[in-house]
Amino acid sequence: MTILVRKPGLQTTIQGWPRTGRRHLGVPASGPADPLSMALANRLVGNAAVTPALETTLTGVTLLFRVETFVSITGAIAKCTLNGKSVSQHTSIEIRPNDNLIVGSAEKGVRSYVAIEGGLSADKVLGSASTYMTAELGGHKGRALQEGDELELSDRSACSSILETPAEYRLPMLDSWSLRAGRSCETMSIGDPAGLFETKLTVASRSDRMGIKLEGKTFRTDIGGQMPSVPVFPGTIQCPQDGKLFVLSVDAGTTGGYPRVAKIARMDLHLLGQLRQGNSVTLIERSDEDAAHELREKHDYWREWLPDIADVI
Repeated sequence: MTILVRKPGLQTTIQGWPRTGRRHLGVPASGPADPLSMALANRLVGNAAVTPALETTLTGVTLLFRVETFVSITGAIAKCTLNGKSVSQHTSIEIRPNDNLIVGSAEKGVRSYVAIEGGLSADKVLGSASTYMTAELGGHKGRALQEGDELELSDRSACSSILETPAEYRLPMLDSWSLRAGRSCETMSIGDPAGLFETKLTVASRSDRMGIKLEGKTFRTDIGGQMPSVPVFPGTIQCPQDGKLFVLSVDAGTTGGYPRVAKIARMDLHLLGQLRQGNSVTLIERSDEDAAHELREKHDYWREWLPDIADVI
């Protein structure tokens, strides 16, 4: 035994490389809901950006270590302690046998990431160790962690020094978000296409790894909110019959029968993992050309600290 899960929290899973190239077979990508935060955690313990790590949801996790190692915590703002003493996020934390690590409840944001030197050993299915709970694939027995679960490390030779995330690379956790988006396949059939953008919406209670419902202004399409099933992807924004937008996230299915009225730009997809009930969201319109240009700019910005940024966003 290497790590004992003492308190698993609301939903803690192992996430890593997504299942790419299999959507035509009906297999969602999965992977971390906020891959940039997970990459930052992995960077601090010497791991590659998508090395399997823990993703917590809202209520954190408590772990008892039976091994000497290093860990790091990023993502949602939370109070964290090691053996009862406060420890900081965004830094390498030295762990000794019988240490007790508590990642507290998210105060801002939704998901915290706990990376461990060398990465976690996990069930690899269809090329990925990421947990997809709906089909019980990957991670730890294809499910969220439970009290008493025992986790093993994959490798223990990654971390060589204590690191801290530079201030300019620490992602802010906000109450109000602006997400760059473009018009999508059925946009021209929506009653008020311009109204999709620059309108403040609110994250509803229905918000998980499948998708996020946005309340506030409602929209109507001239096809009545229904259509034959078509391909969809994380970031696709649908407009169902009730007129309330629904943003698909990492565990979303591969097809859907609601009009696709917009799409979150690739460079902002990682922000979906931190949208919290009650947060405000504004979609900022971008053309495909502008979105591609800004993605390249974002890669250039992050590459100095995360050389494998292209694997992340």
